[in-house]
Amino acid sequence: MESDIANLKALHKICYGLYVVSSVRNEKLNGQIANTVFQITSSPPTVAVSINKQNLTHEFIQASKIFTVSVLLKETPMKFIGHFGFKSGREIDKFNEVNYKLGIIGAPIVLEYSVSYLEAEVVSAVDVGTHTVFIGTVIDADILSEGEPMTYAYYHTVKKGKSPKTAPTYIDEKNKKEENEMKKYRCTVCGYVYDPEEGDPDVGVSPGTPFEQLPDDWVCPVCGVEKTEFEEE
Repeated sequence: MESDIANLKALHKICYGLYVVSSVRNEKLNGQIANTVFQITSSPPTVAVSINKQNLTHEFIQASKIFTVSVLLKETPMKFIGHFGFKSGREIDKFNEVNYKLGIIGAPIVLEYSVSYLEAEVVSAVDVGTHTVFIGTVIDADILSEGEPMTYAYYHTVKKGKSPKTAPTYIDEKNKKEENEMKKYRCTVCGYVYDPEEGDPDVGVSPGTPFEQLPDDWVCPVCGVEKTEFEEE
């Protein structure tokens, strides 16, 4: 059912962060990008995470009753976010080439691009339709760096990141267009939008480069698919 709320982008102004929520089941590890993590109480310290029921991480948390949260740095590359946010643990081992450690509860903690982490044991779960809100007591936590955490607003406005369809904050903007001299192109896999006015400076594509003039070997900076997977906005 489509919402009749005028502008759901208002929800992007709520102060979310960007995290990797991870868990374990039968010694197999998995993690995903999440933006809905929040503290509920201080004594004892409890936190909540909202995870889509379709995601493998949901299955792992539901089975093991444990999860970890790694708070991502502001400088986290989009490729790293795309690895955890737009690839499925059913198809790849997400921790294969990622720097991590197993916490005291046995679940993985992402060490790359992380400001801090926490480990939690689930004490309650709330069914909210498409998602489950898992509430956990914090068992351990630590600071990994003095960097600044990435906010979800920064991810959207500066990094030009998009929400996966399974994210709590996903907004379907497929049919919305903006008036620009040069056409924008959207990745049909992860939703990333290539804006010619901004280019892709991380790989040497200067601002003002039309999509048609991108090198043949250019790939989506978020999920890594080829140009053929893009469509005009």
